[in-house]
Amino acid sequence: MFFLSERLEFPPVERANSEGLLAVGGDLSPERLLVAYKTGIFPWFNEDDLIMWWSPDPRMVLFPEKIKISKSMRKVLRDERFRLTKNSCFKEVINQCATVKRTGQRGTWITNAMKKAYLKLHEKGFAQSYEVWENQSLVGGLYGIDLGHVFCGESMFSTVSNASKFAFIKLAQELEEKEYRMIDCQLYTDHLASLGAEELSRDSFIGLLERDRRNS
Repeated sequence: MFFLSERLEFPPVERANSEGLLAVGGDLSPERLLVAYKTGIFPWFNEDDLIMWWSPDPRMVLFPEKIKISKSMRKVLRDERFRLTKNSCFKEVINQCATVKRTGQRGTWITNAMKKAYLKLHEKGFAQSYEVWENQSLVGGLYGIDLGHVFCGESMFSTVSNASKFAFIKLAQELEEKEYRMIDCQLYTDHLASLGAEELSRDSFIGLLERDRRNS
């Protein structure tokens, strides 16, 4: 097990174990988090655990141009039932992502320390939120880290049917227009696969990240 020091560096991602765990310890400073995301690493841990840093293989990603929109979602988009905003209430989005009940999940990995860390990243312009409104009520949304040509999705929530899908589709459409390379979805879920996300080998994923860093 690799324990991080105060230095802002991580071991090579190839040292991650079979589950993708790379290192433990360190802190959640904006500087360390940005180093992590830019090198294909993300934090994920429970409230009472040490900070755990992951780089799984394979990696779940969505290429924005490959977003899948079902017939039912096309109708939702046409009906203008929902309204989208960006960065209008980041704190409320991350709080909702932490507290919304999810099938098969007893707790949340979005700890108070994580909330504070991502709020700092938001203040620095790196963490972004997309909010979905029905009338005047916040009913869905997502947040993540914007690296320039890659968006690292962290979590999304929905309190009414299709709200989080709406946010994700709108995100993908915006990023396609801006010629972003991909959305990092981290880990496989059936929900993400149904929206067009796919698994890449870690080597391929890191290669795309490094290419974008060189070109930025």
